[in-house]
Amino acid sequence: MSHAPQDHRSTRRLLLRSGKSPYDVVPVEEALEQDVIATNSGNLIFSDATHKILETPGTEVVSNGIRTDVSAAGRINEEFDAFVIPLANAFRPSFEAQLKRLTRLIEKLRIPVVVVGVGAQAGLGYNAGRLKGIEPAVRAFVSAVLDRSASIGVRGEFTEKYLNDLGFRDVEVIGCPSLFLYGKELTITKMEPALGPGSRIAVNGSHSAVKSQGLDRVLKRAHARYPHLRFIGQNLSDARQLYWRDLSDPNGLVTAMPTHPEHPMYREDKVRVYIDPVTWIDDLRGFDFSFGSRIHGNIAALLAGTPATVLCGDSRTLELCRYFGIPHRRIDKLPEDLDPASLYEEADFGSLMSGHQERFERFTAFLDRNGLENTFTHGDGGAAFDERMRSLTFPAGIRPWNEADLASLAGRFAFLQRRVGELAKDNERLRRDLARATTGGGALPTSVYRRARRVVGAPIRRALQSGRQVY
Repeated sequence: MSHAPQDHRSTRRLLLRSGKSPYDVVPVEEALEQDVIATNSGNLIFSDATHKILETPGTEVVSNGIRTDVSAAGRINEEFDAFVIPLANAFRPSFEAQLKRLTRLIEKLRIPVVVVGVGAQAGLGYNAGRLKGIEPAVRAFVSAVLDRSASIGVRGEFTEKYLNDLGFRDVEVIGCPSLFLYGKELTITKMEPALGPGSRIAVNGSHSAVKSQGLDRVLKRAHARYPHLRFIGQNLSDARQLYWRDLSDPNGLVTAMPTHPEHPMYREDKVRVYIDPVTWIDDLRGFDFSFGSRIHGNIAALLAGTPATVLCGDSRTLELCRYFGIPHRRIDKLPEDLDPASLYEEADFGSLMSGHQERFERFTAFLDRNGLENTFTHGDGGAAFDERMRSLTFPAGIRPWNEADLASLAGRFAFLQRRVGELAKDNERLRRDLARATTGGGALPTSVYRRARRVVGAPIRRALQSGRQVY
């Protein structure tokens, strides 16, 4: 059931589930501390695109900072006309708790709730058996959404069938908003006839692909053959390894990952992690080819006009590649001696480009049915968005911390000094709250305890440990 938008404002306000607004310029230290990428920078590729698409002269888009605060439902109902939720592989066991919390919030909302591009995650064989345990959570979430929208937008064929099998019919395959960052325009050009030793190649991949799906072997061969190879990580743990040399995350055990300080590509400064999609896409314009298991790492390349091939390791990447016509290979069927030159040679972008306008129109029709305007039909095509983005200076991609020069150390320790100052203030507030609680015979407020733990916790310990490693 679709709810009519509120009419007490001349400008519609949309609340967007995203780690940060595209316009927020966040220093690297704060971005890592606050986790504005929601553990994976690929999230910002599709949330930034959604923000741009939905921003029209009559629409303001506001980021919720990825928070799911159920107690904020009343304020959201009062201040916003719709809640828009771009999602990736949300139908997976490890996301069940977040999905339930999101459902509790949605159930309290009286405004439209629109989900764009959600996906179910299973293996390459599209077997939904592993999702059996989360079916109640998925049913509750989809039901809550469809009570507040005309349909739910999914990433591809597998997720569509999965929801159909659960009894839901108002399901539309719309892909991922990320590829519509430039509307119906998408041009991919092979600038070189073939890849050679002088080619600039970007590679990406998850820790699981490196650990257990053979990507480590591919990386070793490519690193040996192509001097200008660069690995682009996406996880928060990757970024912290580059910036702080922080190995406290379980991912720190994967030494075959180029973001690990022991990896030769780390020592050779051939690794990056980006906090902002704009710098990520801009840098990829200078590459000849991109490949790897990260879907949004390769979509970033395609948005830059750079040829890319996805090495699919699960249903979430496979269904998107099939829907959009993105060149891809199954990672479980790669030859032992895979060379990116062969991927480049066989990559055909005809289907991706020729079908793009039709897919874009299907996407905007989905938005129309759900009462959402888009900048390409109802606005300036994103010109004001692009102009504002060009006026801002975003941090460059995070590089490996190999140097120990004064400037490098000064920036990091200035951040630590500020954090210590904040810690001192929080400690003083904690003492006052404790004194009041003790005097009044009450317990220490949980929120105060948690705030103190957050400030005292891992960031400073990690940074100090990292500092020791650098020396």
